[in-house]
Amino acid sequence: MKFLCWVAMWYVNNLFDQAQVESLSSRAFLVRSSGGVVRIEKYDCGAELRKTPEGRYQMTVIPCIMMCGQFTRLWDAGYQKFLLSSEGKKYPVLVTQLANLRKFNEELRTALGVPTYYNEAIGSTCHFSVYDRVKGRPGDIPDETVGAQEEVEH
Repeated sequence: MKFLCWVAMWYVNNLFDQAQVESLSSRAFLVRSSGGVVRIEKYDCGAELRKTPEGRYQMTVIPCIMMCGQFTRLWDAGYQKFLLSSEGKKYPVLVTQLANLRKFNEELRTALGVPTYYNEAIGSTCHFSVYDRVKGRPGDIPDETVGAQEEVEH
């Protein structure tokens, strides 16, 4: 499953110049580029930019927590936040991971000149918020709604 433009909070239509992208390395970000795709990582978090036909870069994966080198999605299940892997596995989020995501997000915004607004600055914004507990309504079984699977213990 490919994650593209999950939420609009990062103004994913913004375009960035080559110089802005190249400057990220000097700010201690790990920047890897291949075939017009730029992966940016720091603090076990990451984001992705893709080169447009005009030669500028557009965000295709907003800042997220990385697990085993893969992008995850943050899910607020009401009672707890989880990370969803591309395989649909869910993992409880640790407070250190959320702190690192916030730090990564703030530093990347500053480096690219993207403003931070109040609702984003007060905490983590999630890709999904599904936790309706009213039986029969969408979201009454959160795992099914987001396609999450429990880990099977052996």
